[in-house]
Formats: sequence, C-alpha cells, structure tokens
Amino acid sequence: MKHTLIVQSHDTLLNYLLSQDLPFSRSKIKSLLAHECISIDNEVTTQFDDPIKPGQVITIVKHNQQRDTPLTIIYEDKDILVIDKPYKLLTVANRKEQEMTAYRLASDYVKKQDSKNRIFVVHRLDQDTSGVLMFAKSEAVQKLYQDNWNETVLDRTYVAIVEGVVEKDKDTIHSFLRENKTTHMYSTTTGLEAITHYEVIRRAKEFSVLKINLDTGRKNQIRVHMHDIKHPIIGDRKYNATSSPIKRLGLHAYRIQLRNPKTKKVQTFIAPIPPKFVRLTKITDQQIKSI
Repeated sequence: MKHTLIVQSHDTLLNYLLSQDLPFSRSKIKSLLAHECISIDNEVTTQFDDPIKPGQVITIVKHNQQRDTPLTIIYEDKDILVIDKPYKLLTVANRKEQEMTAYRLASDYVKKQDSKNRIFVVHRLDQDTSGVLMFAKSEAVQKLYQDNWNETVLDRTYVAIVEGVVEKDKDTIHSFLRENKTTHMYSTTTGLEAITHYEVIRRAKEFSVLKINLDTGRKNQIRVHMHDIKHPIIGDRKYNATSSPIKRLGLHAYRIQLRNPKTKKVQTFIAPIPPKFVRLTKITDQQIKSI
C-alpha cells in the first residue's frame, strides 16, 4: 500500500505527517523513516525534521522503495515522457540489474495506457545522478531528438555540491576525455572534447554549491572536471571525494531546455533540487531562482 500526500503548509516532516489522517503512530512513522520508506519529491529521507513546503509530494510505502520507486512525471505528451529520475536508479539495464531501471518503469507506465505502447531512450543519466530524464514514445521521435541533440538542447543545467571552497566565482573547464580499462574517465590532451561551465551559487566552510552548464555531454564529464579543479563532488569516491554527508553523490540534473524538433517550440523541464541538498547546503529560494 502506498500513501501520497501533497503538502499544503510549511512544517517539518514528522509534524506534518502526524497532522494528517494516516493510519500510523509517531513510532511507526519513525520506523518507516528508518527503513527508508518515506520520500519527499521522489527523494528518500530518514530525517523526521526535514523542512517541507506547499506543493511538495510526500510518498509513504509499506516496504523499502528500492523495488517500489514511484515514477515522478515532469511532463508528458503524445511524443515524449520526461521524468525526475531518482538517485540510484539506472537509466537502462546493465549486467547486474535488469528489472529496476528508469526505462522499465517508463515502459510499464505507457503500457498501462495501451499494451502496444513503447518507450525509447533519448539521453541518459548516471545511476548516481538524479534529475531530468527524457524518453521518446516512438523510434521516429527518438531519432529526431538524437540526430540533432546538440542543436535541439539549448540549456543543460546541473546543481553540484563539491568539496571545499571554490575560489573563482565562475569558470570554464575544457579538456579531452578518455576511458581506461576500469571504466574510469580522465582528462588528457586527446580524446573526446569536453566543455563545462560553472558558477558558484553558495559557499560554506566545507563545500560549495555550483550551477553547472554543459556544452558537451560526455560520460562522467562533470565528475572528472570537478576532480580536475581539486573540488570533487561530495560522495564521489570514484573521483577522490573524501566526504559523503548526504550518503549519495551530490549531483542533480536540474534543468533541460530544448527546441522541440517537430513544433520548434522551446520547452523547459525542471526537476526540483532534492531535499537532502537543500537541508545540507541551506540554499535559499532566492539562490535557487538564480540557477
């Protein structure tokens, strides 16, 4: 059984849940939190005092959500489906995981409407990156987007929490990326060109919050470039991070803006910044608006 609540007022998570007509006691809610059965805007939380605000969606499941991840739809029409991909969910299957993927969830969703419906991958996100992910509903639409991806996409914005205090307010990182035999990406003088722009949104003693825009979309590009400037993304052990304060990679695909290749209309899709990011960084609504 799953309970879904749309938040109506500012509060803390436990207080708000106790004020609702739910079949759970205070101790049961704390138990559900401890077992990672409660999420805010598709982000699992274990914190009873998480701040919540109107419009957010709280989801409560009886069992751990690892096998019951809700599909949060940002936008849908006859051609495309845009979702807010949760952290730890693969975009497509790999050798270890065949069932629990964003592709499978999206496919199941469209097939519930019509068993003949299909879904097609337009682009991908790393398993450890959350945020905006788009699928096409036909092979023809997939080809339209993929064949003209660099011209179609007008803006790709990520939010990253990196270790340390980044000194420059903004900068561009330009390198060429290669992959070694252990699938580790690294910058060198030859390979695939990668261009990353960043701007500091907030600084604290132990971390900085960055707005990141991409000119290219290479595998692990942001993670490699943050490592290159000696400010790895928090939680990114693969690229030498030493801290993991929110027990996940501090990278979120916040926005994609593109020109629809069929209608030529400019569309913008946003996945709200995860509550864990907000709680750690204390980023303000005004700072979020600046992203």
